[in-house]
Amino acid sequence: MSTSPVYARIDTKLKENAESILSKLGITPSSAIQMLYSQIVLTNSLPLDLRLPVSKPTSIGDMTRDQIDAELTKGLNSLQKERTYTPEEVDAILAKEFNI
Repeated sequence: MSTSPVYARIDTKLKENAESILSKLGITPSSAIQMLYSQIVLTNSLPLDLRLPVSKPTSIGDMTRDQIDAELTKGLNSLQKERTYTPEEVDAILAKEFNI
């Protein structure tokens, strides 16, 4: 089998961290690149889940007292400005912002 070199410039710290993990797995950087290329050919795609993380609404259990107070204040201010939402509008906002 003939081989060809692949050159890439990457962040030094990233390279060191990745090679440390590969070493613990008993895999050389060349083998890891070979595996990556093999998966690209096999799947006809990048073998990675490339997408932006889905944001999720914060649950009240994950909020501090100050954060809860701030959210309640926003709600009160909205009511005082007579800006309210129907259940359908709330559903549409949640669907758009959080895909739920």
